[in-house]
Amino acid sequence: MRKFIAILVTLLCISADYVRMPVVQDPNSANSKIKATFIYNFTKYIDWPDKYKEGNFVIGVIGANAFYNELTGLLQKKSVGNQKFEIKNFASEEAVAGFCHIIFIPAENSSMLPDVLKKTKGKSTLIVTEKSGLAKQGSAINFIIENNKQRFELNKGNVEKYNMKVSSTLSALAIAIE
Repeated sequence: MRKFIAILVTLLCISADYVRMPVVQDPNSANSKIKATFIYNFTKYIDWPDKYKEGNFVIGVIGANAFYNELTGLLQKKSVGNQKFEIKNFASEEAVAGFCHIIFIPAENSSMLPDVLKKTKGKSTLIVTEKSGLAKQGSAINFIIENNKQRFELNKGNVEKYNMKVSSTLSALAIAIE
């Protein structure tokens, strides 16, 4: 009987320690929150042509990922000017239809950049990526990690090519890419 009680007490102690163990959060979730905040702030420092300042402000995210959920959660009650945010999720670059003010291409879908650029040609769409070198390949803004901090590269030429203007404040915060 004593062995049974000792085993029972031991199991209870182990299970109690298991319950109190800290939950480790997904590090990508925190990074997604930071990127979502950056994207929201980009809307304040980039000027789209007048015809794009009506209706909803549309942001497209290619692929199912944590970033889409973070962005949707952050922007559901916010607006830019008088435009409400509308977040769309695209399964592939083929699904990018209609107009988006911003399209985010996560690293795992970065091979889709050339096709997205073709589909958005002639439109004032800000292409945002997160894989090294993509700002030189056509994206306007590219997220990078530098010294353990989230930063972004800005290819001002790629922004201006699509009839958008970048504020000097945003340019000063970015890593300039040509």
